[in-house]
Amino acid sequence: MTNPDHDNDVSFIRALAELLRENELAELQVKRDYGDDNTLNVRISRFSPAPAAPAAAQPGLLPAPSLPFHGATPVADAPAPAAASEDPADHPGAVTSPMVGTVYMQPEPGAAPFVSVGGTVAEGDTLLIVEAMKTMNHIPAPRAGTVRRILVEDGAAVEFGTPLVIIE
Repeated sequence: MTNPDHDNDVSFIRALAELLRENELAELQVKRDYGDDNTLNVRISRFSPAPAAPAAAQPGLLPAPSLPFHGATPVADAPAPAAASEDPADHPGAVTSPMVGTVYMQPEPGAAPFVSVGGTVAEGDTLLIVEAMKTMNHIPAPRAGTVRRILVEDGAAVEFGTPLVIIE
């Protein structure tokens, strides 16, 4: 038996994918209950999921459309030996966000940023702030080194695991 809402579901999924792209979100998950054990569960992610065993087909569950992931857009670049198409999260010097929140590059508006491309940092130095639930969380440098890339903009929303900075 075919789902009479199939065309509407496909349109809905396409609209979600567009919303994900327009707002530069990493992931979006929605559940629609139609009643009587008829639901639509949609999870759309810009990141490639880890390989997993194939899941058994579930009634009312449509596969999420595959969207290419192009990585975070670098705000400032220094010459780097890595290829531009490489995912920054895979870089061994990548510092990722430990939480969902909003990034601030300086301690207060109008102040100098914590770090800049080419600058050196010591282990424990503040790289930036991620505001989560009205709490300002200082993100420390996990090691000493030189800031090679800053991968986020001031005021940008980040997800857990989003690459923020590359330190070499």
